[in-house]
Amino acid sequence: MRPGILNHGYKPATKLLFTMIRLFSGHPLPDAAKLVFYRPDFYGNAAKRFTQEAMRGQSAWSVGDRELMAAYVSQANESAFCIGAHTATAAQAYRDKPRVQAVLTDLESAPIEEGLRATLRMLGKLTRDATVSAGDMREVLAAGVSRQQIQDALAVCTAFNITNRLADAFDFELLDTGGYDAGAKFLLKRGYGG
Repeated sequence: MRPGILNHGYKPATKLLFTMIRLFSGHPLPDAAKLVFYRPDFYGNAAKRFTQEAMRGQSAWSVGDRELMAAYVSQANESAFCIGAHTATAAQAYRDKPRVQAVLTDLESAPIEEGLRATLRMLGKLTRDATVSAGDMREVLAAGVSRQQIQDALAVCTAFNITNRLADAFDFELLDTGGYDAGAKFLLKRGYGG
């Protein structure tokens, strides 16, 4: 059930900001962004910092790789809003929509590097089963992924397991293709920090 707070529970200055964003972008602010403005002291500010670091902080993974991880985790969680948002963002980051679609359709035959494939496989298992084994981690390391890259990927996984659950619990409104593309453009330009 969608709480009314996502529609009207904001201070006047925040409502004005939402109106300005809609005016300039031609699209309403997605619910994921609205959520961080509600109770920013409790959730929003911490979530923005953590997600910004996971998605745009220094890493051997590219922005496109991390956005693809977000889309893949979201797909494992069957979170429709987040699948749409991060599929669009990964496609724009890579400038290669078919590559992103190939991964989400069939990871094993997708045209990606083996290290990324092994990492996505591990993130999918962790998301679906809530556990991975030492053997799973050895497979990722054997594919040439560093320990730091594993930590970075786990941060992405954590951020989106939380976000996916919030998106589904708060019944985030699905966007049309134009809305997801506009959100992707914003995320690639401004990141997750606001």
